[in-house]
Amino acid sequence: AKPFTPVRFRLQPPIKKKLAMKKILLTGAAGFIGSNVIFSLLDHGYKILGIDNLNTYYDVKFKKNRLERLKSHLNSKNFQFIKLDIADFSSLHDSVKDFQPDLIINLAAQAGVRYSLENPKTYIKSNINGFFNVLEIAKNMNIRNVIYASSSSIYGNSKDTPFNEESTKIQPISLYAATKASNEIMAKSYAYNFNMQLVGLRFFTVYGPEGRPDMAYFSFTNKILNDEKITIFNQGKMSRDMTYIDDIVNGVVASINYIKTLDNSSHEVFNLGNENPVSVMKLIDFISNTLDKKYTFEFKDQNTEVDITFANIEKARTLLNYKPQISFEEGMTNFLNWHKGYKTNK
Repeated sequence: AKPFTPVRFRLQPPIKKKLAMKKILLTGAAGFIGSNVIFSLLDHGYKILGIDNLNTYYDVKFKKNRLERLKSHLNSKNFQFIKLDIADFSSLHDSVKDFQPDLIINLAAQAGVRYSLENPKTYIKSNINGFFNVLEIAKNMNIRNVIYASSSSIYGNSKDTPFNEESTKIQPISLYAATKASNEIMAKSYAYNFNMQLVGLRFFTVYGPEGRPDMAYFSFTNKILNDEKITIFNQGKMSRDMTYIDDIVNGVVASINYIKTLDNSSHEVFNLGNENPVSVMKLIDFISNTLDKKYTFEFKDQNTEVDITFANIEKARTLLNYKPQISFEEGMTNFLNWHKGYKTNK
C-alpha cells in the first residue's frame, strides 16, 4: 500500500497573547490529537519535543504519516521527535532533562474502551504507570505546569446529562475509563502536595480527517464502502457528543494560556465537547447517504459501551473561551472528503 498524503484541512487562529511558555514537551506526539496540537503550536512559534512509542494498537502508518507532516511544517526546526515509552522512566527522565520544558502536555495513553477487555495490562502500563512517571518527573524537575488528557468515558452511564465537571456521579464502567478517572485523582494529589498547577481535559469523541481508524465513524465508513456488515452495539440506542479535531485543538491551546493564571497548588478539569450528541444510527445514515451506498448491519450487546456522552461546556466556555465551531455535518463531510483521498492512495 502506498502511503497517503494528509491534507491540512483547517489552520488554527493565531494566539493573540504573548507566548506564556516557549518550550513544551508533548507526549503522544504521533497520535491524532497530539500531532494536530503540535501542528498548531508550531504555527505559533513554540519549540516542541514530541514523544511517542509508536505502538501497534492501530496501523503505525497513520502515526508515521502524521510525523512526516510535522517534519514538513514551515517551522519544523522547532520540532524534535524521540521515540520512547513514557512507562520507561529512565528514558523519559533523560529526554526531559535535556530539553528543559516550561510545560508538559501529556496526551500519551492506551486508547480504546473495548480493547481494555482484551489487553488490560497495557492500560495499567501506559495510563497509570506512564502518567505517574510524567508527574514524578515534572515534580522532580520543578516543571509546575502539566496539562493532561482525560476522557468523557469517566462519566460512565451517569443519567445526569449534560455531564458537568462538578458532578459527583462519576461511574467509569471500563478499565480505560477507570484509568482516566485515576489520572484525575493522581493529578489532584500532586497539585495539592507539590505546589503544581495541573489541567485535565475530558475529550468527547474526537473525530476528523486522519483520525484513528479504530473509532466507530472510521470503521463504519470502511465497512460501508467495502460492502461489509456493520456491527451496531446495544440496539443502536447510543449517542456520542462528537467533537471535531480543530475544536479540540483550540481547547488544548487555550488551556496553555489558562494554566499560567492558576494559583499555586491548583487542579482544574474541563469538558471539551460539542454539546450536541449524535445517535449511532444518525451517524451511520449520514455516512451512507453521503457515500450514496446502502449498508447491512447486525446488533450486538456490549456492556462496556455507555449509552450517551453529552458535555456541559459552560466552564470551558467561560474560562477558556472555548467555542466549538464545527457542526457534525460539516465535520463528517470534511472527514469523508479526506477519506476519498486516503482510499485512493492506500
